Amino acid sequence: MWYFSWLLGLPLAAAFAVLNAMWYELMDDEAKRRQEQEQAPQARP
Repeated sequence: MWYFSWLLGLPLAAAFAVLNAMWYELMDDEAKRRQEQEQAPQARP
């Protein structure tokens, strides 16, 4: 019955990896946006 754990575990691990990558991209985009907003007022005196 070990194959049931593989049948359930592999898709769960793949879904976790995809969600983790999506979260990382979302946080990275937000950090870049925040950094651009902080630099924009400094560029204009």
